[in-house]
Amino acid sequence: MTRYTVTHVTTYSYTEPVSLCQNVAHLSVRPCDRQRAEPSALTVSPEPAFVEERTDYFGNPTHFFTIQEPHRELKVTARHRVVLLPPPPVTDSPAWETVRDRLTRDHTPDWLDAVQYRFDSRFAAAGPRYATFAAESFTPGRPILEAAAELVHRIYTGFRYDPQATTVSTPVAEVFAHRRGVCQDFAHLLLACLRSLGLAARYVSGYLSTVPPPGRPRLVGADATHAWVSLFCGDAGWVDLDPTNDQIPHDRHVLLAWGRDYDDVSPLKGVILGGGQHTVTVNVEVRPAG
Repeated sequence: MTRYTVTHVTTYSYTEPVSLCQNVAHLSVRPCDRQRAEPSALTVSPEPAFVEERTDYFGNPTHFFTIQEPHRELKVTARHRVVLLPPPPVTDSPAWETVRDRLTRDHTPDWLDAVQYRFDSRFAAAGPRYATFAAESFTPGRPILEAAAELVHRIYTGFRYDPQATTVSTPVAEVFAHRRGVCQDFAHLLLACLRSLGLAARYVSGYLSTVPPPGRPRLVGADATHAWVSLFCGDAGWVDLDPTNDQIPHDRHVLLAWGRDYDDVSPLKGVILGGGQHTVTVNVEVRPAG
């Protein structure tokens, strides 16, 4: 088991007063088989007039809050304590076509739930170019996890991590054409490739350990929210894949939420009245806990 404390601070600064804002925050650690967490502490300034905890369609814990007093700065601080558990070993990785075909006919709960992640979403739509790119790894009869690991490696080696190349709204087609982006972009690209083959995969939002263990490299994407992908591998279950760092997440990825793409699980989004222009700063610290 690995224990972490996480502090995540988001600050919006406005050139004009905001008279009203309503926001949805995916800033609570999601309980699941691979992690246990204490309830996340969320602090908002100015103090909201209304706060409600909810569970969204995908089962993620969320907070909805409204601020009704004029303000030029919004500061949201989330604090977490989480224990990561070793993922179970994948002992049976069926041929990828077997999983693809069974997704179209198996209506048992686990398979039926996975089907919704086969379809296009706003930022990760399937297409022939992605199917062709993925097919180099997904050769006939190849075990699904082996093929996916190779595809992850090809994205890692063939695309450049460049924080200046994209924004949160950059289409995956542009990322594919220019071969550069950030973790969000690489997750969307991997999703588009897997869905183009008829497989089910979901977008995962979370954190990376800021301080690596002795002798291990610092991962790309620390000090910010991170994104990776979870692939449905049939009876082997869901397996996480991090194309930004070319690895299967193990003991340094803290999961916040999952959905079809970034739009479903963005850490903080909402609507405002007023505000003029704005700037946003995000600071994340993930530290080992005793």
